[in-house]
Amino acid sequence: MGPVRKMLADVGVTEQQWRVLRVLVEDGPQDPTTIAESAVLLLPSLTRILQKLEEKGLVTRVRDRFDRRRHVITLTEAGEALIAENMPEALALANAQRERLGPEKFDQLLALLGELYERPED
Repeated sequence: MGPVRKMLADVGVTEQQWRVLRVLVEDGPQDPTTIAESAVLLLPSLTRILQKLEEKGLVTRVRDRFDRRRHVITLTEAGEALIAENMPEALALANAQRERLGPEKFDQLLALLGELYERPED
């Protein structure tokens, strides 16, 4: 996925940070545990990722108004803009990979990855 890494490096985010931003844009504000599950990240790693995204002004962290022990992570306008500006290129890169493998193999790959994600460890 070299081209994806280059695109993300050009905009100053890592692959993991991009996944977190995508989860937030697709699913809205969430608590860190839910983000970690959706982005397939370990919670300790997510804590560091969120700190970096907050420093860059791409997300905000506020206390949950119903459960003061929890935080809710929300995209800022800058975070939304970063996704909006770069999503077309990200989709084009994904489509190029799909064409390179062919639709059948690409769909099979996604299904296998989904199976790995859904299957609990033995």
